[in-house]
Amino acid sequence: MLSLNRTTRVFLKTGVTDCRLGFDGLFAKVKDEMGEDPTSGFYFAFCNRGKTRLKILSFDGSGLVLYIKRLERSTFAWPKDGKSEIDPSEFQALLAGLEVRNRRGWFRLPLPAAQGAATATVAEACAASSTAKW
Repeated sequence: MLSLNRTTRVFLKTGVTDCRLGFDGLFAKVKDEMGEDPTSGFYFAFCNRGKTRLKILSFDGSGLVLYIKRLERSTFAWPKDGKSEIDPSEFQALLAGLEVRNRRGWFRLPLPAAQGAATATVAEACAASSTAKW
């Protein structure tokens, strides 16, 4: 499990990363392309071309740890170029399926029906809220 607090540093490898890479390939990307020390204990996140898979490389003191997440619906909001460091709270929101749109606030992406949650598209939710009388 990821342990994130205010002092945790999280780096995103912007753009597309081949998610077939394992420990050694991602270690080399962090060292060569990002210019960071992979054994620093920071979190380094990588995303595939379809923005549906996320890999996080970290060093826990005794060895490398690789976390993997695959979204079943929607995509990650991933930057296209440059090296990016984000706040741990923003990273937790990214992992939870939240994203910021036009700085208007957070919204939660609908869960699939297989998990028992009511599914409504964002458009339906917006339409329902605009017709509701307060």
